[in-house]
Amino acid sequence: MLNKVMIIGRLGRDPEIRYSQSGMAVCALNVATDESYLDREGQRVERTEWHRVSVFQRMAETCANSLHKGSLVYVEGSLQTRKWQDQNGQDRYTTEIRAQRVLFLERRGSDNAGGDVRPAAPRESMPPRRPQRQAPASQPQNNYDEDLGPAFPSEASAMDEVPF
Repeated sequence: MLNKVMIIGRLGRDPEIRYSQSGMAVCALNVATDESYLDREGQRVERTEWHRVSVFQRMAETCANSLHKGSLVYVEGSLQTRKWQDQNGQDRYTTEIRAQRVLFLERRGSDNAGGDVRPAAPRESMPPRRPQRQAPASQPQNNYDEDLGPAFPSEASAMDEVPF
């Protein structure tokens, strides 16, 4: 079975960090993704989906210190539904993305007011991985500075025919 979520979106507000009773850092992100399509009458319809994201431990502190409202992020994780009780004792349910990986897709201090978005080299908010073997010189290396296209489908006119 598979429970995997991957989204690219912008933060709708500044990250909120708190600490559990055991001292573990937990950061809440509110990430917006959008899509646009043509309805039956040929009118463009834009729809925004909001996602709750929970980030834990050192990754949570890095997100809280580095991200802000409007930051463009890639989040990879799994869906999780939690049950909790409100002040009146009523059972409530929250579905959120439990982040396993968060990439910051913009340079620090970049202007998010709109216009052309050019992603920075993806910077993970996770501890570094073990070094990998060097690829032979004949194989091309990943170039993270290449233009990856618009942040949202609505920012590109040719994205209307994307099959996913």
